[in-house]
Amino acid sequence: MTEQAAQDAPPKASPSAEDIVLYEKDPKTKIATITLDRADELNAMTIDAQHRYADLIHYAGVDDDVKVLVIRANGPNLGSGADLAELMDTMAGRGEGTMNHAVRVPEDADVVYPPEGTYRRRATTVQYYTDPSAGMRSLQDFKKISILEVRGYCYGWHFYQAADADIVIASDDSLFGHAAWRYAGFAARQWQWCNTMGARKFMEMVFTGRPFTAKEMYDCNFINAVVPFDELEAMTEKYALACSRSRPTDTVFAQKTFFEIYKQHQGEYMGSVVAGLLESTLDALRPDPQTNSMELDEATLGRLTDTVRDNDGQFPPDWRLSRRGRAAT
Repeated sequence: MTEQAAQDAPPKASPSAEDIVLYEKDPKTKIATITLDRADELNAMTIDAQHRYADLIHYAGVDDDVKVLVIRANGPNLGSGADLAELMDTMAGRGEGTMNHAVRVPEDADVVYPPEGTYRRRATTVQYYTDPSAGMRSLQDFKKISILEVRGYCYGWHFYQAADADIVIASDDSLFGHAAWRYAGFAARQWQWCNTMGARKFMEMVFTGRPFTAKEMYDCNFINAVVPFDELEAMTEKYALACSRSRPTDTVFAQKTFFEIYKQHQGEYMGSVVAGLLESTLDALRPDPQTNSMELDEATLGRLTDTVRDNDGQFPPDWRLSRRGRAAT
């Protein structure tokens, strides 16, 4: 297929949220599992998939059959973040998705989303990410034990889950970060990364845009254990079973309430609001003249993959986001 034909071809339909986000529970062990199953697209999360994820966490929090929730993925990567092409099309008014749908307003509701040129257009979306129903902050309100199993890429939306989970187990090939540091400058809820990584290391990640390895994240107390890839699932099961056999679910609920109070003392929710406020100003921030920095706009959307790769190539190989780029000499 020629490049022009590829551009003219209709967009490939995204799988359903139920196909992307799988759920199962074992009432005997009281362990439930959310599995992300879109490996061919690096487990990129569609808007509907994020909403389903949020709902499943809410249901698990109420369900007396659940005490421990494991979040994992099929394939070599946990995930590369949100489905960026879908999100940009939705923000631009292309395709079937609408901004009302992105913030969970029913399509048949008599609601007019704020128009282009208003502060509220971007702010309505990014400040909604403080709401657990958005799928960005869902684990914060979860009063059971959450365990995140990380493999390969843990970028963007998936990196939010790593900051919010109670226990994080990673394979030694994992990479943590957010491409937003290089194409936007802010990301929702970045206060929480300051708290979990430590401000000095997090500032390094933001200012360089480089991903951190599993060992680096372990050294800054962000993750609990690092194991070889082929031992990852067994280690996750070990943690999940130990947590499920510890104190009763009522006790866990009280314990999680204590930790939630502690996080609010650190300003977790306030930090989410502040990060949303900063991210809402992106349309007013201008690139430096005569620079090669990547800007997400109409010019880059048509060749998004190539633009991201070209931008990644400006950085030292061991600071690049893609594994292929990191392997280059």
